Amino acid sequence: MSRLDSFIRRMSAQRDIIDHVRDNVPLLPTGAILEIGLGNGRTFDHLRDRFPGRRIVAFDRALGAHASSTPEPENLVIGEIGETARAFAGQGAALVHADIGTGYPDKDAITLTWLPDIVSAALAPDGVAISGLPLEHPSLAPLPIPSTVDPDRYFLYRRKA
Repeated sequence: MSRLDSFIRRMSAQRDIIDHVRDNVPLLPTGAILEIGLGNGRTFDHLRDRFPGRRIVAFDRALGAHASSTPEPENLVIGEIGETARAFAGQGAALVHADIGTGYPDKDAITLTWLPDIVSAALAPDGVAISGLPLEHPSLAPLPIPSTVDPDRYFLYRRKA
């Protein structure tokens, strides 16, 4: 598969799983959405469109988003995500979306030493997590994903109550 085809599959999976959550996975009525890995802001923009009225806090190492897809300054956290996102532990997020995989197994293995803990700690009980990397954590229970998403491409969880 070409890298372009792989990118298209990843973006389609992201869209499909976010839309699946909106349509089929009840979210808590309160709590922010956390976007871990803002990048160019496409997914932030999709989350904003699919979950209107929700506060969305985005994290990234540096601001690289398109101007139309950049959160307000109070909802943008710049710095090493493994450090900055820890401040949101116990904040009761309704949804966390994390797409910070690199495609390099050695680098992703390092990310997976801290990402599951951060996601679990940020979520409210019954909160939902969407991730491009598998989140092995005792407080996160896997949920079914849409049939259009490759089960090794994207992952969906609910934080145990």
